[in-house]
Amino acid sequence: MARRPIYLNPQLNLIMNDQNEPMLEHEVDGIRELDNKLPRWWVWIFYGTTIFAIVYLFYYHVFHGGDLMAAEYKKEMKVGEAIKSTAMAKFEQDIASLQPSQDPEVLAHGKSTYMKLCAPCHRADAGGLVGPNLTDDYWIHGSNFVDNITTIWNGVPQKGMVTWKGTLKPSEITAVASYIYTLRGTHPPNPKPPENLAPVKTGPSEFE
Repeated sequence: MARRPIYLNPQLNLIMNDQNEPMLEHEVDGIRELDNKLPRWWVWIFYGTTIFAIVYLFYYHVFHGGDLMAAEYKKEMKVGEAIKSTAMAKFEQDIASLQPSQDPEVLAHGKSTYMKLCAPCHRADAGGLVGPNLTDDYWIHGSNFVDNITTIWNGVPQKGMVTWKGTLKPSEITAVASYIYTLRGTHPPNPKPPENLAPVKTGPSEFE
């Protein structure tokens, strides 16, 4: 393939091709590159990013005029904790007036939470395992809905029940308590005996 002629323009002191286009001085394997100017929009973007970087450096790192990402994150966490604390305080104030939900969507969400967090101790049918039977009429910490909410919210640490207010949202606790409320009187097979029952007296043993 014939090579395109290259010549030196003495007036511009540039290497030119036969189409009067400026060429770079270096050559590799007989190939020369055009010495084209960069597009103006690209040059202005480059200038803009350079200026931005300088301003950013002085504003954040030299004069400390704004918070860096770590400080901003801490601020957002404090705001989040404040919102969470306010929501928890309001929920605790409203507990006494809460009623079990009958919304199918809420109950379905409550069932999902129950199966994941409560069933390991109370069984999937709520018949009781490590934890007590939730389907009978005897409740250690109170049988009404408000008592159930309070028990789930505060937990029973002395008996191994987790305090769920730090893990579950108020709406999730209301949902799971509402689902548990629907399980009363369902009579699951082989339930755990009511925990208010005293040992049955059978009289003296024949071996005494």
